[in-house]
Amino acid sequence: MFADENHIDEVKGVYVPVWLFDADADVHVRYKATRVRTWSDSNYYYTENRFYSVTRGGSIGFEQVPVDGSSKMDDALMESIEPFDFSEAVDFQTAYLAGYLADKYDVDSEQSVERANERIKRSAEDAFAATVEGYATVIPVSSGINLKNGVAKYALYPVWLLNTSWDGKKYSFAMNGQTGKFVGDLPLDKAAYKKWLFGIMASVSAVAFAISYLIWLI
Repeated sequence: MFADENHIDEVKGVYVPVWLFDADADVHVRYKATRVRTWSDSNYYYTENRFYSVTRGGSIGFEQVPVDGSSKMDDALMESIEPFDFSEAVDFQTAYLAGYLADKYDVDSEQSVERANERIKRSAEDAFAATVEGYATVIPVSSGINLKNGVAKYALYPVWLLNTSWDGKKYSFAMNGQTGKFVGDLPLDKAAYKKWLFGIMASVSAVAFAISYLIWLI
């Protein structure tokens, strides 16, 4: 069983450097949409397909879009434990480093702009697509997004990292040090994994809460 055979290799708290981007997006998107109506009479079944060209346009603003500033951290893993509540951010104080490791960014804001732009554009497309309702199908045909007023800030986000071994394989997990959201690789024995996971989450969450429940800026 996973709970019996696994062992924790390492648990550590890390303040991960993050670039937070603000930007405004001017958006124009065109969709191909359909509506379908069916009915029948005593002789036949009928299907009517109607085709539409739907456009959406407007402006939308984004704040504190995070991009991992450390090459040591997997970007997808960091994004999977979001969101962090930026309203609880505090100014930098060295006392908050107690119990955590702290990395300095090695990916600067200019290097992070492309990923930030991708995240903003994808979120803008999703936001506008959500306004196209009442159709059987909706397919985007073209999308034009212009970003402006970009600003980057620097922050450190608290993250717990856990590495464990089971059945000769290594598994990595990460936990949002503020909310307790926990993600990672799943062993094949999912039933045993869940039992083990709840115990790990409880113990790590207790330690994480005792040490730090803050996001903080420098």
